[in-house]
Amino acid sequence: MAVSLIPPPLRARLRELRLTARSGAGGDGLGQHTSRSRGAGLEFAQYRAYEPGDELRRIDWKLYARSDRYFVREAERDSPLTAWAIVDASASMRQADAARPHLRKLDAACTLTACLFELALRQGDRFGLLALAGANPLFVPAAAGPRQRDRCLLELARLDAGGSWPDTAALQPLWERVQPPAVVLLLSDFFDDSAVELALRLAAARREVLTIQLLSAEERDFPFAGGHRFVDPESGAERRVEAAAVRKDYLERFAAARAELARRFAAAGIRHVEHVLDRPLDEPLRALFAPRAGAAA
Repeated sequence: MAVSLIPPPLRARLRELRLTARSGAGGDGLGQHTSRSRGAGLEFAQYRAYEPGDELRRIDWKLYARSDRYFVREAERDSPLTAWAIVDASASMRQADAARPHLRKLDAACTLTACLFELALRQGDRFGLLALAGANPLFVPAAAGPRQRDRCLLELARLDAGGSWPDTAALQPLWERVQPPAVVLLLSDFFDDSAVELALRLAAARREVLTIQLLSAEERDFPFAGGHRFVDPESGAERRVEAAAVRKDYLERFAAARAELARRFAAAGIRHVEHVLDRPLDEPLRALFAPRAGAAA
């Protein structure tokens, strides 16, 4: 049985979104390249069996009347892509809010990644997965089709957060597998400078990079009162503070750090959005993949 990580309401909202690529990494506008791949283009190419999430308008109802089965019309289309999702699975991605302990940063990252794969599948694009933590990152080579989607979803469902960001040697296969041109979606809280540097290096190496920074509402709002002990989940370092005494300084410094991250990514041509766990999951997807969303990035 296929693993499902996308709630039905979110899946329905994916119908309005589309993966597109710029003509070149860091370029202006959205350029598309002619392809013989199958998708939702204009020139009819073939039929395939209907899959949940396909647009109803693409069903051939005359063929249904003859066969009593649902088939979708596919077409020659533009914009062939290889899409990669790079998921930060280090220990800090275990963070959740006290009000929503069932939803960790990693859970949101996995659902957003599943949405990326769903968009790529509908367009006939190839996609692959990298999950980064510790000495042995998870690599699922890029391929296309429902079986590839199911394989990636199975790996996402098994994924757990732990350890620290991988060292340079462990990341070496990434540069061999994620070849340009490629669209890379990197999902992380970006609390580790190495994650930021990876995004910048990928962009400098002609990969088109999209980033989603995942934050908890408690990190955004600092709603604490009284004495608190905060522990770094990766280093184990502790800090005891009186929440009221540090709240203003924390909020100012955290806002400044997020603004600086956005500035650095924008300067590198990286489309960057921020997602806080108490917000709807389709918001970062719309910011990146709604029609013409990239034109303003």
